[in-house]
Amino acid sequence: MNKKAKIQYFALTDEMLKREKLDWFIDNKLKDIPFETIHPDKNNNWINLTDNDFEELLPLQEKNNKQTVFVFSSLGVSTNRDAWVYDFDEKNLINKVQFFIKTYNELLENKDYSWNTEIKWSRDLKKKFNQNKDIVFQINKIIQANYRPFTKINFYSEKLLNDILTQNHFDIFGENLDKENIGICFSGKSSSKGFQIIAVNSIWGLDFLEKTNLVPLFRYDKSGNRIENITDWGLEKFTEHYKTDKITKKDIFHYTYGVLHNPAYRKKYELNLKREFPRLPFYKNFEKWVNWGKKLMGLHINYETVDNYELKITNYELKNKKEDYIPKAKLKRDKETGEITLDEQTSILGIPEIAFDYKLGNRSAIDWILDQYKEKKPRDKTIAEKFNTYKFADYKDTVIDLIERVTTVSVKTMEIVNQMEAEEPHKD
Repeated sequence: MNKKAKIQYFALTDEMLKREKLDWFIDNKLKDIPFETIHPDKNNNWINLTDNDFEELLPLQEKNNKQTVFVFSSLGVSTNRDAWVYDFDEKNLINKVQFFIKTYNELLENKDYSWNTEIKWSRDLKKKFNQNKDIVFQINKIIQANYRPFTKINFYSEKLLNDILTQNHFDIFGENLDKENIGICFSGKSSSKGFQIIAVNSIWGLDFLEKTNLVPLFRYDKSGNRIENITDWGLEKFTEHYKTDKITKKDIFHYTYGVLHNPAYRKKYELNLKREFPRLPFYKNFEKWVNWGKKLMGLHINYETVDNYELKITNYELKNKKEDYIPKAKLKRDKETGEITLDEQTSILGIPEIAFDYKLGNRSAIDWILDQYKEKKPRDKTIAEKFNTYKFADYKDTVIDLIERVTTVSVKTMEIVNQMEAEEPHKD
């Protein structure tokens, strides 16, 4: 007998304590429990925890669907050898990459399939090795990349050394990855943290946020011609809804960025955003959301050049230390006082509490900087032995400047986000 199983579901409230839940099941017989028969939705989600109107909103982008706001999206670069192809110091990156290429090419020439552990292999690189593909070092492959939020570092952008550096990325930033463009990065499906979003104007990594997707403003064809990435269908939907032909595709781009920062949107569709691409509602006062999105994008794209926030930099005297003594790096923040200790000698004070409310994932923007500039022992043995040159002292002034500027970004971002929270009702 071939019967289909039925799945039934019942849940007690989250407010109940463990003992209360156990007592409830002791007091209630199985046959008396008010189970609900459940069925999977079109995305194969068995339990509907998202009783909302998400499906009615405009799809941001979907494969094989022309009725979306954006034509095209892409995941970020996945290298499978970050320690080899990223570096704060350009000279050290050159040394690492040249060593890697020399070792790889010598193994290739000698038909040595021992998978020498001096360099970092992956399935894709082994496949290229088996195809007898050699690697040629090219200095122009070194570009700036968005490695983590508010952290750009040098990146060796060569296809053979990066497992997922695809035509998608060249379609967005051109053949040399240097074409002018802006993309909205957001965290991908099944992310463990809450929804994250930030705009970039250069190449980004898969782990820049978490499983990072990007929708660009433009695309480039093989001849270098710029093509709009917002669909005519999307423009038509906006012009029809707001009953005006003055809306531009760039307005829609900024509107998207504003809406996806809205705390009410992110709370209402929290679980949807973990399962699938964002969708767009139509909010009242279109121009206001466009302006908010435009201001936020300007702050986040230009974080390295915004005005420095006036902070107090304190340098303590180090007694009984030699002249060439390098203070021990710390890069820690006191969560109660907000004071940042950079090293034994220098602290930063006066960061307003609101600045730490601007978060991407579980960290504030400022905490991302502290995390990325810490001194860490490389896991890769060859890197640790031959190329572990990073010292925080070499970047101390850079970090101070960056924290001052990102404090400005954080404060102004939260001022805009707080205005969004006060905007009720949102939806037309």
